[in-house]
Amino acid sequence: MESVIKINQGDTKWDIRHKVWNYIEVKNLASFPRPVHNRIPNFKGALEACAKVPLLEIFTNAAVVKVGPDKPLEGVRLASLQARKILLVPTPRLKTGLLNRIIPPKGATIKELRVCSRSQGIKELSVPVGLEDKVQVDLVVVGSVAVSEKGYRIGKGEGFADMEYAMMACMGAVCESTVVVTIVHDCQVVDFPKELIESHDLTVDFILTPTRIIKTECTHPKPQGIIWSKVHTEILKKIPILKKLRTLEQEAGKYAALKTTPAKEDETKKSKELKWQPNCQPKSELQCEYLASEDNAHAGFERRFLKSSVTICLSKIPAGLRVSELKSFLREHEAVPLRLSWQGTKQRAFLLYADETGAEHTLTTFQKLSINGHTLHAECVGSKEPKTLRGYQTGW
Repeated sequence: MESVIKINQGDTKWDIRHKVWNYIEVKNLASFPRPVHNRIPNFKGALEACAKVPLLEIFTNAAVVKVGPDKPLEGVRLASLQARKILLVPTPRLKTGLLNRIIPPKGATIKELRVCSRSQGIKELSVPVGLEDKVQVDLVVVGSVAVSEKGYRIGKGEGFADMEYAMMACMGAVCESTVVVTIVHDCQVVDFPKELIESHDLTVDFILTPTRIIKTECTHPKPQGIIWSKVHTEILKKIPILKKLRTLEQEAGKYAALKTTPAKEDETKKSKELKWQPNCQPKSELQCEYLASEDNAHAGFERRFLKSSVTICLSKIPAGLRVSELKSFLREHEAVPLRLSWQGTKQRAFLLYADETGAEHTLTTFQKLSINGHTLHAECVGSKEPKTLRGYQTGW
């Protein structure tokens, strides 16, 4: 099948990421959370794509399934729990470890299993799996920004899926027979050259979309372990479990010299500084401009959704709560707004969402949870942007 997104000769991974993100937004294929830029995009039809996983023989035979934490993979996590598989998920950003096992309540209902499959369950209903634990993963399911029918994969640019697989290889949790599956929208299946794929990049064996099951027959080897010569010392500081793994390999007599050249410019950070302006008038729908001006870009995005936007007011914010803590809470519970207006001195904040779905998710979140032991009051204050939102605003 011919790709709807055209990749030009000389396009980099970041060029491809931006084309995919842009296409999904322009064609209104995205689901919450939005915008999809700098994420593994959630898309309309994700549940239909996830529903194809139980059709794979490898899933039927698998005892242990490792699934990424991304929103579009929620259906796979739920299917794994329903099938009574051992479900492993990565520790968020690998800060405190590598893997966690989801432990549903005894006799869990389908409603409770849905909670287990979401970020709340990953945070509250899981136990860590240590490097010393003997676990053998039969199936790995990852998210992607773009993937080719040949099995070459491009993630969001932070390298966590590649790193997680390499670390599992080091601890003997995966091997050559371990199958890797990715869940994407049909438009994310694009044709790009093998030359973009490096030795540390994870490839996939199956691609599941809302309409297709693609067996890639990929021959490119998957990571066999951490390539320490590509790891800079700064990464070890950010991922303590990686430092522990290196120590174990050194104690076993394995060579683990780190990258000595200065780290290159952080392309992920640079990408996040480039904001999307959907209201531009490009020659083609994929040539929308990326602006360095955050205010202009956010304004452009909000104008597009102003007719359906919803504002939530958070009140009763405790005096000691910082805006960074609120933002972290919103990220953890996948409730990131288009704009946040912080009015801490008045013990309130305003959150602007593109549509009712995002707003309703946030209202539900604050009904069930508290921040640092404090219960905040959340209520919808209208469908138009209030003047209060034009005060102190923060970026994401």
